[in-house]
Amino acid sequence: MHGLINRAIQCFVRDTYGNELWFDVARRASLSDATFEAMLIYDDKLTDKVMTELAQILNKAQPEVLEDLGTYLVSHPNVEALRRLLRFGGISFMEFLHSLDDLPDRARMAVSDLELPELELVEEDPSRMHLHVRSRYDGFGAVMLGVLRTMADDYGALVLLDMRHIGPGEDIIDISLVETAFAEGRSFTLSAGHE
Repeated sequence: MHGLINRAIQCFVRDTYGNELWFDVARRASLSDATFEAMLIYDDKLTDKVMTELAQILNKAQPEVLEDLGTYLVSHPNVEALRRLLRFGGISFMEFLHSLDDLPDRARMAVSDLELPELELVEEDPSRMHLHVRSRYDGFGAVMLGVLRTMADDYGALVLLDMRHIGPGEDIIDISLVETAFAEGRSFTLSAGHE
């Protein structure tokens, strides 16, 4: 697993639950160092062990923890840059959804060896669609569920989301768009620091 993903998990735990809980996770997962290096590649089993220990410590199901991670990635002030990157996908939630197909390629432009899940949006009609999430790693669907919930709020859209686990590394998120302008979304400008 790419160090950027492991580092995101580490930052999520530290920012959400504190350093002490992170050190407990690291100890229980037998990490040789309690800090992941962003540009290194780690054994997938190590990431699995970290997530298993985290879920046990929090007494939560792993998909719930992964959804919380997705929420964190686009809502916490310490990772504002990711939210800003995703907002460049469009001025509406619908435009954002349609930009997701290109997200893995855009990420690889910045970090060539970063492997994100394959995302495919299938539209049934203008208010119902499905996001197919495919990866060689299990759990990215739950992360994307958290991202989508938070980004819908960010855009001020009212949506209903439900995830179906199809098999290892494959999930479908059902999206029902109830209202595109349900609430005022968070402000967004092209330049950082002026929102």
